[in-house]
This record gives sequence, structure tokens and C-alpha cells, in this order.
Amino acid sequence: MKEHLIVFTRYPEPGKTKTRLIPALGAQGAADIQRQMTEYTVSQAKELQNLRSVSVEVRYDGGNRQLMQDWLGYDIVCRSQGKGDLGSRIARSHQFAVKTGIDYVVIIGTDCPRLNAEVMAQAFQQLHLAHDLVLGPALDGGYYLIGLSRLLPELFMGIDWGTAEVLQQTVVIAQQLKLSIAYLTPLADVDRPEDLSMLNRD
Repeated sequence: MKEHLIVFTRYPEPGKTKTRLIPALGAQGAADIQRQMTEYTVSQAKELQNLRSVSVEVRYDGGNRQLMQDWLGYDIVCRSQGKGDLGSRIARSHQFAVKTGIDYVVIIGTDCPRLNAEVMAQAFQQLHLAHDLVLGPALDGGYYLIGLSRLLPELFMGIDWGTAEVLQQTVVIAQQLKLSIAYLTPLADVDRPEDLSMLNRD
């Protein structure tokens, strides 16, 4: 069974990324946080490849493929997220992976400093245990990870992205579809100035 990890991120262009942190850090400081958190997440994805036979792909917003490859290296696949809201971009990337013969897909962001290779591995393990869906709840009401064992585009429709309702709305849809759900340990995202103290601790 083929496993695939997709990392969603933004190119760290000042003024266009981590905008909620700009009042505290300035445009460059917020972009630097985005850069550091992406590099950390990619390093953990590569660590995961030492634990499991998993392919890794970065889906980016902003910038272009050349900028992403110059930044993250040519040993990792980088593809644009494309147009639409977050849900349509996630669904599109998952569908693309499935079409290439992938069985288990885990999709993560780069906002969670405690999302490490071990947590990623746990997500794949839960998919192997015949769960349809794996969710990593974020403390702000969203999720930092979603794992899927089959195409479920309905999970990404009608979601109020960027709000505290994302996880709850996703679970309601999953229950309506009678999916088997596994939950990982809740973790905190770094999105707002008040989250920065946690980043310093980590």
C-alpha cells in the first residue's frame, strides 16, 4: 500500500504570509517565521521517510516552482496548490495523489511546531488500521492533519475555513457519511501573536 505525505505551505514573501503575526513581528519577521516553520516541517517529513516508505510532496501558494525548489531543494516535489478555497485545493491535491496510485494520503500544514515525524507516522498507522479518516485536532478549532484512505471530496465542502468551526463541521460531515474516524493528540498552531510564546518554548 503506497503512502504519500502532502505539506501545504506558502512561499515566505513578506506582507503576504502569516499576516496575523505582522502587528507583532513586522512583515519580514512574520515571513521569517513562515520560512522557519516550513523548513522544520519539511525536515520532519524527511525524517518520516527514514521510518516509513512514504513519498513527500509540497503544495505551495505564492511564489513559483523555481523559488520553491531553490528554497527547499530539488530532492522534494513542489506543486502549486492552484485556485479556489482551502477545501478545493486540499481535495484537488488528494485526488491527484490517488490518480497516481497512492492508497493512503496524509495532508498537513506548517503551522504546528509539535507536529513531528512520529505524529505523522501515527496518522499512517491509523489508516492501516482501516480507518477512513484521521484527524489531528488543532486547539484553535481547526485541524493540523487530515489522513484519508479514499476519495472523500464531501469533507471539504461547505466548511468555514479559517474559523474555530472547521474541525466540528468536518466531523459532522464524516459522521453523516458513516466514516470510521481516528483522532491524534490535539496540538497548538502558531497563527496569532499570543501563540508566539509557545513557539519560543519549542
